[in-house]
Amino acid sequence: MRHLTNILAVTLSICAVSGVAKAQQKELSDAQYIAQATSAAPLAIAKEAAVVRMGNDGSMKTVRAGKNGFTCMIMGTDKMCNDANSMEFIHAMMMHQPPPNKVGMSYMLAGDHGASNTDPYAMSKTADNHWVVTGPHIMIFGPPSKELGYTEAKDPDTAKPYMMWAGTPYEHAMIPVAPAK
Repeated sequence: MRHLTNILAVTLSICAVSGVAKAQQKELSDAQYIAQATSAAPLAIAKEAAVVRMGNDGSMKTVRAGKNGFTCMIMGTDKMCNDANSMEFIHAMMMHQPPPNKVGMSYMLAGDHGASNTDPYAMSKTADNHWVVTGPHIMIFGPPSKELGYTEAKDPDTAKPYMMWAGTPYEHAMIPVAPAK
């Protein structure tokens, strides 16, 4: 239970800082929200993952308790399912703190709607922030990800593995598993 409480605390911090649009999520029933959030992970992970929903005030509601250490959620329009170490990494990034020295993994099998590949804090596409959209992928966080040898190009081929936010403390590996839709 302490583990889930820590995950929820980290997630709450992420939500409070991110300021993502939550109105669409409020319109979804819990069953619809669970189905969408868990679409980020393989079935074997998704069926036992916790599912959390963010409130407009940054509060966190556990929609479904988990049994496997993963937490699935919808942040804005992106669906993700994170292990505890990746939750710590994301929390550190959102709080502008050094990331933990741990390997973490996140699933985003529904793909994403884009992010800057050079600025971890960019909220929208600009002419110079190297916006990338990646199809279904996993992310590997932590120091070992930097040893994989993937390209650190600012405008990578997102159909191949690459490093996001290269040269920042929040550098991590993006590993596509299917083409973008």
